[in-house]
Amino acid sequence: MKEITAPMAGTVLNIFVENGDEIAIGREVVMIESMKMEIPIESTSEGVVKVVKVNIGDFVNEGDILIELV
Repeated sequence: MKEITAPMAGTVLNIFVENGDEIAIGREVVMIESMKMEIPIESTSEGVVKVVKVNIGDFVNEGDILIELV
């Protein structure tokens, strides 16, 4: 199973995909705020979103799974 993980700790500001969405490499999937900067998280794999594991406002740590793909 492919996963998109958080590259750093921060707060989830926005989620740009939903379960069932087909995504390509490079598509922005989540926006995280860290140290007062907005960091777009892009997909490093292509596939279909199986589950979005975070919600807006959640705090995530580096390496936490944000999205699972199939």
